[in-house]
This record gives sequence, C-alpha cells and structure tokens, in this order.
Amino acid sequence: MQNLLDKDGIVEYYGRVLETAEADQFMDQLMTGIEWRNDEAFIMGKHFITKRKVAWYGEKPFEYAYSGTVKRALSWTPALKALKELAEKQSGETYNSCLLNLYHDGNEGMAWHSDAEKDLKRDGAIASLSFGAERKFCFKHKADGHRIDVFLEHGSLLVMRGVTQRFWLHRLPPTKKINIPRVNLTFRTIIE
Repeated sequence: MQNLLDKDGIVEYYGRVLETAEADQFMDQLMTGIEWRNDEAFIMGKHFITKRKVAWYGEKPFEYAYSGTVKRALSWTPALKALKELAEKQSGETYNSCLLNLYHDGNEGMAWHSDAEKDLKRDGAIASLSFGAERKFCFKHKADGHRIDVFLEHGSLLVMRGVTQRFWLHRLPPTKKINIPRVNLTFRTIIE
C-alpha cells in the first residue's frame, strides 16, 4: 500500500473496499439506523451547534471529549460491527470505537484539525470509511503547510497511522458542487 504522505506519518488510501450495491445498502442502514445528533462545540467561549450530525459508538460506553463537549458511546449496531470487522481486516489493526459524521450536502464540511485527543491511543491507527457523495479530503503539514488532497469514493477506506496526527492536519472542505449526503465512519482506539 502506497503512503500518500511524503514525510512525518502514514496515510494509505485503499480505494473502494465495497462493491457499489453493498456500499448502497450500508449507506441506507447508516442513514436510518444510527442515533444522529447535531454536533456541538465550544470555541473561544462560544457555543456552536452544527448542521452536520454526529454519533459515537463503541465496545463500552466510552466517554470521548473534544471541542469542549463529552460524548458517551452507544453500543455497536449490526452494520457498525460488520464495518468495524471490515476495517480491521483491511488495515490489520483493531478498533474499539467509531465516530460517525453525516454531511447532508457539500455545504457542510470540517475545518482543519488533527485527531489527537488525550483519550485516543497515541499514534494509533484511524480507519476512515466513506459512503455517499465523493468528497475531497485534504492534508496539510503543520510545520510547512505542504498540502496533499485525495478524493474519497463511496465505499472507500483511508487509514491514518503512526505519527500522522502529530504532524498533519486534515479537513473536509465545503463545496457547492455536491447536493447529496456523505456519511463518514472513523474507527479508532480509546485508551481507558
């Protein structure tokens, strides 16, 4: 598997790991079978509620804190358990939790950030499965601003490993060109 990054981390794009019909079925199950909530964040003392929706699932009722909020993990659904096993088989890693994001259309995105919360396994792998709209996903080196972009297809897998979160930011930029939803699952490991 080729590393998309040229330094300071490992990002592997596996492309589509599910056939279109199977990816469509999972997309339907995720849209209807997940307890979606509008995301909240506290930034510079202000409370924000996003249009983007999120959900947090895991093996245990793990608490996950980010952007000034705390979420408690719900139990795996059958679809999430199957997708976790797929991500583990493809990546050769194990995961005990999943943060899901629902973007209703291209107007919703995610700002530059790295997944380096204290609850996460340090330098642990994060497996990202994408469903629905194909969207551009961007990486930017924290020191020199070097950019690398990749388009994430319906039913595709991207894995970030090693020191990637220490040295790189990533984002999902908004776009006016997309008018269908995207669901993204990021499987991770919480340390108790």
